[in-house]
Amino acid sequence: MSHKLDTSGRAISRWLDRSVKSLGNHSDRLNAINVFPVADGDTGSNLYLTARAGHDAVSELESPDVGGYLEVAARAAMESARGNSGTLLAVFLSGLSEPLAGDERLTAPGLAAGLERAKVRAWSALSDPVDGTMLSVINAAALAARTTMMHLKQDPESRAALDTLLTQVAQASKLAVQGTENELPSLAAAGVVDAGAVGMLILIDELCAAIRGSDASFESYENFHGYNIQDPHVHLDVQNAEGVEVMCTVTLDALGAATLRGQLDSVGDSVIMSPVNQHGETYRWRVHVHVPEADHALTLIRKLADPVNLSVTDLCQDDV
Repeated sequence: MSHKLDTSGRAISRWLDRSVKSLGNHSDRLNAINVFPVADGDTGSNLYLTARAGHDAVSELESPDVGGYLEVAARAAMESARGNSGTLLAVFLSGLSEPLAGDERLTAPGLAAGLERAKVRAWSALSDPVDGTMLSVINAAALAARTTMMHLKQDPESRAALDTLLTQVAQASKLAVQGTENELPSLAAAGVVDAGAVGMLILIDELCAAIRGSDASFESYENFHGYNIQDPHVHLDVQNAEGVEVMCTVTLDALGAATLRGQLDSVGDSVIMSPVNQHGETYRWRVHVHVPEADHALTLIRKLADPVNLSVTDLCQDDV
C-alpha cells in the first residue's frame, strides 16, 4: 500500500462531494447512452440531482458516525430521487449505511457488509429486477468484496485489507459495466453499455479515490462502447415508449406497501418501492412507476395513502 488511507467520516464527505461533481461532469455522456428501460436521455441528470440532494443534506454536518452520516444523505436522496437510476442510487446509499451505523471509521468488513446490504436492498426495491443495469455493478461489487474477505491475508480490520478490497471492488465493477452491453437486447442493438451502470462505477471509483486521497481516473471509460465524447447521442435513435413516470412518497405499513406494489405492477412497469424511514408501525416509502396515464397510478395510490413529493414526467424523449 503506497498511500495512507483516510477511513474517517471526512472521507465519506469527500466521496459525496466528489461524486456530485463527477456525475455532473459525466451527465451529458450518461444521458447520451441512456436507452434502458426507456430511451429518455436523463440518467445522468437524474443521478446528479439525486446525489446532490444527498450531499446537500450533510454538507454542514460533522459526525464521527460513518453509517449515521450516510443514512442522513441516503434519506435526503430518497426523498428527492429522480427516475429509476436516482431511486436506485438512493437505495444503494441507504443499504450501504445500515451495517456501518455507529462505526467511526470504514473497514474492509464494514464496507463488505454495506455492499452486501446495498445489493439486497436494491434487488428487493424493484418489482422486476434486471441484469445488465446498475444492479449488475452493485452485484459485482458485493461479490468481489465478499470473495476478498474470504481470501484476505492481512488483518481484516487493517487499512491494508481495506485497500485490497477497494482494488478488487473497483476492478469487478468495471468488468460488470463492460458486460452490460451483452446482457440486454436494447443495449446490444444500440451498441452501448448501460448508463446507470457507468454512473454506479463513477460512484465506486470516487469512493476508492476519496479514501485513498487520490484523484479518480476516468480515462478508461472511453473504452466503453458509446462513451467516447465524440460518440452520438444514441438514445435519440431509439423509439421510446409512450407514457409517464410517476414518483411520490407515501406512508404505509408493510401490508399496505405490498398491496400498493402489487396494484402498481398490474397497471405499469419499472415499479420501485423502498422505505425511507420508519414511524412506529408505518414507513415512508418512495414510489416509482411508469404508466400509460398518470391517473392509472395516482388513483391506486390515493386509495391507500396521501402522496407527497409528487412528480409526473413525460417519458417521451426531448431533443438534446
